[in-house]
Amino acid sequence: MLIDWFTVAAQTLNFLILVWLMKRFLYKPILHAIDEREKRIAAELADADAKKSEAQKERDEFRHKNEKFDQQRAALLSQATDEVQTERQRLLDEARQAADTLRGKRQDALQREQQSLNDEITRRTRDEVFAIARQTLTDLAGTSLEERMSDVFTRRLRELNGEGKEDLAKALKTMSDPVLVRSAFDLPPKQRATIQQALNETFSADIPVRFETAPDTISGIELTANGRKVAWSIADYLVSLETSVGELLQQQPKPQAESKAQPESETHADPQPQSETKPATPAEAT
Repeated sequence: MLIDWFTVAAQTLNFLILVWLMKRFLYKPILHAIDEREKRIAAELADADAKKSEAQKERDEFRHKNEKFDQQRAALLSQATDEVQTERQRLLDEARQAADTLRGKRQDALQREQQSLNDEITRRTRDEVFAIARQTLTDLAGTSLEERMSDVFTRRLRELNGEGKEDLAKALKTMSDPVLVRSAFDLPPKQRATIQQALNETFSADIPVRFETAPDTISGIELTANGRKVAWSIADYLVSLETSVGELLQQQPKPQAESKAQPESETHADPQPQSETKPATPAEAT
């Protein structure tokens, strides 16, 4: 069998041309498409990884923000609770203070009202006692109330004894000024002389005396010598009467007994001091 080398060469050339054509127009585009697709897939995978990483980062950031928000919320809630407690305590303290202030004002008002009532009772009682005593002494004894007071005071001076007399004698010896005798009325010369004589006889000395009028002695007479005092006054009896009236008022039913009991007790707990010498009894005054 003879080989046709021309045919072989032609077929080989055709095959080579076909291979070149396939490589040029088919294989290279396919390879290029495959490369492009691989690159696109790789890019998409990389983009997916980046997005996944970004999403993970955002998730971590979101979780961190949530944790931080929870901490801030807990802190704000605790702060708000503390502020509410503080404000509540402040309001309670203000309300308690206002209540105490109001209670104090009411007690002061009740005390002033009680004191005013006591003063009015004392004044009216004093006026009535003065009027009755003056009229009674005038009708029965034929003498004025002032004269009778002077007689009682003079008798008290003459009856001084013991420690009271010794203290007054010491005070008289250390005095450089005259003895002060104060009375609620202007003593007539006769009564002044009687008091002067009683002093001289009681202390066996010539004692200078200065007389003054002082209405605040409440119809009484008092002798003052270097801090020592001998006195007689209707106020001695009015204090006892005032105490009795105050006790009677305390026994009356009142809406707020506790709040008024304290001012009343304070009103009568400290009676007005009169003298170091014991006051004359009602029998002596008459």
